[in-house]
Amino acid sequence: MATILLIRHAVNDFVKTGKLAGRMAGVRLNEEGLAQAEALGRRLAQAPLRHIYSSPMERTMETAAAIVKHHPQLSVIEQPEIIEVEYGDWQGKAISALQRRKMWDVVQEYPSRAYFPNGETMRDVQARVVNAIEALAQRHPEGLVALVCHADLIKMALAHYLGMHLDAFQRIVISPASISTMHLGHRRPFIIGMNDIAHLLDLEKAQEAKDAPKATG
Repeated sequence: MATILLIRHAVNDFVKTGKLAGRMAGVRLNEEGLAQAEALGRRLAQAPLRHIYSSPMERTMETAAAIVKHHPQLSVIEQPEIIEVEYGDWQGKAISALQRRKMWDVVQEYPSRAYFPNGETMRDVQARVVNAIEALAQRHPEGLVALVCHADLIKMALAHYLGMHLDAFQRIVISPASISTMHLGHRRPFIIGMNDIAHLLDLEKAQEAKDAPKATG
């Protein structure tokens, strides 16, 4: 039985721009993201990883590199089938402007009917990521395999293996640098854990301490 880790990349500064990054080049991990990736790498340092695949985007490759640092016998394998959604004409646009479009509500409420102009349909994205996972599970029927990719792809994959309709996938929360774990064998799939961020708790505590107002005497 294959054990698949679905790992979301760590954070980057592009989200602060209020725009939709999509497949834009040059979106890299920021200082916080690098720290998250390091914590993720330490979390998986003793895991018996056999293979690690990544979306070819910079932010996913950098996250995967932090994991591989603890597994020098492995190298990151780029997997184009788990790349970010092709947002077409929406890529790089301000989210505030996109929210005024009718299709935005469709994406949020009825994603099975949603499409991005000159881009992908949500149905095709789900099929793409599920097909990629199934192919890797067949290629590696035993052992632990990590896939580093993007939030929506992970949510869509989990929805599929949970038996949820695509229209409900937005109910799943996938945080940056989180781990979701599945067992895939010859029978039904098993979801072992979702959105595991235990390795980030020390980082969050340190940030809270840093941000806390200093007492004055």
